[in-house]
Amino acid sequence: MKRSSRGTVDPFIVMDVMEAARRAEEAGRHIIHMEVGQPGTPAPAAAREALTAAMARGPLGYTVALGLPELRAGIAALYKTWYGVDLDPARVVVTSGSSGAFLLAFTALFDAGARVGLGEPGYPSYRQILRALSLSPVGIATSAANRLQPTPADLPDGLDGLIVASPGNPSGTMLGHDALSALIQTCAERGISFISDEIYHGLHYEGRAVSALEISDDVYVINSFSKYFSMTGWRIGWMVVPEDHIRTVERLAQNMFICPPHASQIAALAALDCTAELEANRAVYAENRRLMLDGLPKAGFTRIAPPDGAFYVYADVSELTHDSRALAAEILEKAGVAVTPGLDFDPHRGAGTLRFSYARATADIAEGLRRLTEFMARR
Repeated sequence: MKRSSRGTVDPFIVMDVMEAARRAEEAGRHIIHMEVGQPGTPAPAAAREALTAAMARGPLGYTVALGLPELRAGIAALYKTWYGVDLDPARVVVTSGSSGAFLLAFTALFDAGARVGLGEPGYPSYRQILRALSLSPVGIATSAANRLQPTPADLPDGLDGLIVASPGNPSGTMLGHDALSALIQTCAERGISFISDEIYHGLHYEGRAVSALEISDDVYVINSFSKYFSMTGWRIGWMVVPEDHIRTVERLAQNMFICPPHASQIAALAALDCTAELEANRAVYAENRRLMLDGLPKAGFTRIAPPDGAFYVYADVSELTHDSRALAAEILEKAGVAVTPGLDFDPHRGAGTLRFSYARATADIAEGLRRLTEFMARR
């Protein structure tokens, strides 16, 4: 049977690292997980309780394609609370995780062959989803001077779209209001569709993240309950689209997904009111970040971009190796710490970088740093 060339996408290397760590644990080793961008905390208690109560009341079936109206209204209210933005709930599209939102956004905005820019280093699945949709990802090399975020001067000619993440993965760095405005304005002037990935909003440690909706309504904004709301496995996210795109996205959602998972929508609605629990989680990440920024340089990882948000530290290790995958494997074998090679995030320069996640418990982070320090001292 023939196979489509669209299915020829690269593997997500962090998943391979997770599998190697799983095998090590199966063999009896204690592994510290700094590889995966996943909170170590469960969904908020009230979210789990709300779903239990809903299941007791009766069966859960299809919802409307764009999501429960009350959830869309709750998400719209969040923009007023977080950013002071008055948002029409009709523009909110509930999705099957941010991944579902990427599929809908890329399909709604671009025809086959369109060229979509993305900063490097950046989230690897942007590139692979674009390829699977017969679109052309265009990597944009960012610089340490610009804190690994793209600038208008970096944008090549001939782009049809641009996707930007702030806070970024793997860097955790953010775009300020002026920098984000400059990118959005440049895209508007050049007819480039702008997509803002805001999945790590809520996870900030000094100044808060800026939403693209504070600057323009003529953008797509993507977010998720996975990170701040600690609901990765529930596969529930959302996006905000311009008013004149609602029906286009609705038709696509009806046919591609029917609807987001009903159970996850019920839990997500309740999670919106769990601020105290979620802020306690963020305080843990803040302490973990402090430990990482102090401990990684002491261990020997000195060339890092201090993260403004999310729960990652991205380190330049090119003075240590030109094969970050081999170095990550060595760290797992000899130190019992799982970290992610930068090849996932930057196909050109990632052989000289590593990503460290600090999403787990503080005790795990402290132990991981101790092991890394001992490993580097012996190496």
